[in-house]
Amino acid sequence: MGKGLKVWHWECMVCAYEKADLVPAINETLVHQGIDERIREVGLRSLRKSNFKKLLSVIIENGISSGRLLDVGCAHGLFMQVAATKFSVFGIEPDLQVYERTARSGLPVRWGFFPQILEKNEQFDGIIFNDVFEHIPDVHGALDGCRSHLRDGGLLLLNLPSSSGIFYKTSRLLCRVSFCQIFKRLWQEGLPSPHIHYFNAKNISLLLKRNSFEVIKIGRLPSIQLKGLYSRVSYTGNQKLHVRLFFCFLITCAIPFLRMMPNDIMYIVSRKVNK
Repeated sequence: MGKGLKVWHWECMVCAYEKADLVPAINETLVHQGIDERIREVGLRSLRKSNFKKLLSVIIENGISSGRLLDVGCAHGLFMQVAATKFSVFGIEPDLQVYERTARSGLPVRWGFFPQILEKNEQFDGIIFNDVFEHIPDVHGALDGCRSHLRDGGLLLLNLPSSSGIFYKTSRLLCRVSFCQIFKRLWQEGLPSPHIHYFNAKNISLLLKRNSFEVIKIGRLPSIQLKGLYSRVSYTGNQKLHVRLFFCFLITCAIPFLRMMPNDIMYIVSRKVNK
């Protein structure tokens, strides 16, 4: 690993894996004061619902059409709502404020961290990480937990940002000329759960292989749509109105071009390999 673009940023010169020294503060009240979870949920709902329906189809296409799914870091429970039409679903959420909001909706969710919160004998046909894996400091421990709690032949699905995406690559270029605001936002610096990792399809596949998972499908998902855009730009509450409007205008103008570029979200489906 070599020094990256910020004091907390590191990158591998061989495989292009990137990491951050940013520290999660999920249940610290002070950090949460700058975030409006209601606005965040509204801003992401439409895009995520569309993407989650696609991911559900991918799971079914790759050999699991029934059984029990675990949604790690289930947030507001949207994936569970989508998947409940086909599967028995169960969620884990470490953020107490988000957990309480989701639990009040009646969804089957448990407060805690994966895999410690699970009973030793709890087994699942599929384990899903939606925009979660990149936030976990110990990814090897998380994958070890997946192996322990997946049934033989069970699927692991990772849905996460890609360092090969056009937004991320652009943010790096801008940061090199001292405009680092977008780069820091993509790493979620200063938020309760910052990104700790940025992977691409090649290095995440290598990580999975080294942890006894066979990659069976890699795909891309859209990361931007007009519906909910202003709420996504606004949920941290630390930007002035004219700045938020400027970013919305800029992104809106760029959407036709962005659709021709590599998407900033990738998904990887892998199967547990018995040792």
